[in-house]
Amino acid sequence: MRPETLAARILKRVARKHGDVFLRADFRDLGGYNQVGRSLGELVREGKLIKLGQGLYTRVAPEPSPLGGKPNPVKPLRVLATEALARLGVEAGPTQLDIDYAAGRTTQVPSGRAVTVNKRVRRQIGYNGAKMHFERARPSLR
Repeated sequence: MRPETLAARILKRVARKHGDVFLRADFRDLGGYNQVGRSLGELVREGKLIKLGQGLYTRVAPEPSPLGGKPNPVKPLRVLATEALARLGVEAGPTQLDIDYAAGRTTQVPSGRAVTVNKRVRRQIGYNGAKMHFERARPSLR
């Protein structure tokens, strides 16, 4: 009987977790830094995970994209980015355009690829060329 591969153990852990965004650090106890990185890269190449950014991964939807046949994430990018930011300790919320559109003050439809954050975010979050944009939250007017 062969021992289970690191990639198989990572997939088992992904299946047991409740969230949809995983940090590389979630698999730290399974092996060394480089070994875990190689296994995550292998799972991304096989289409079993999607890389959202540096050290950020997400689950793959059961069916591939009908347009290009590439793997799709299980949730929209904005939801995944908000969850990823929460895992990184950054609060995210709606942009001013989202608020104005919901209140009926504008007819400009928000793109859904921007969120307001409470502190600086230097990492890029996205997949297949679609990237999230981050706006700094305005201080509340008193």
